[in-house]
Amino acid sequence: MKKVLFISSTGGHLSELMKLEPLFEKYDYSIITEKDFSTEKLKDRYRVYYVPYSTRSRIIRYFFKYSYVILKLIILFIKIKPDVIITTGTHTAIPICLIGKIFNKKIVYIETYANITRKSLTGKIIYPISDLFIVQWKEMKKLYPKAICIG
Repeated sequence: MKKVLFISSTGGHLSELMKLEPLFEKYDYSIITEKDFSTEKLKDRYRVYYVPYSTRSRIIRYFFKYSYVILKLIILFIKIKPDVIITTGTHTAIPICLIGKIFNKKIVYIETYANITRKSLTGKIIYPISDLFIVQWKEMKKLYPKAICIG
């Protein structure tokens, strides 16, 4: 059974990712997200791993916290050993996708439905390394020509 890692930050990105829940039973899955009050209960129902919540509002603090997040993601990648990484973004997903690409893992990125006419920073970074890049608006195909639009 393929090992699939689902990863995103908390909030709307995680809400979008959880719409893929029907896939969980088809694969040996794991979820990585940020730990906050809204994600604590996920561990009661899913195989979930947490990284610290971080925001760029305090840039110096963010640098140190994000460095720790990257280290933790490397450890989780080694532990989970995914065949495929599926993400809806943001900064939490970037390091694990880059690590996955180094180890020749399949990368699937789903651009947030909140973006209709502009690229997200995560999308810009992951687009060149993704094996499958999905957008949810046909307007986004102009920005990401190799993407698949699923609506």
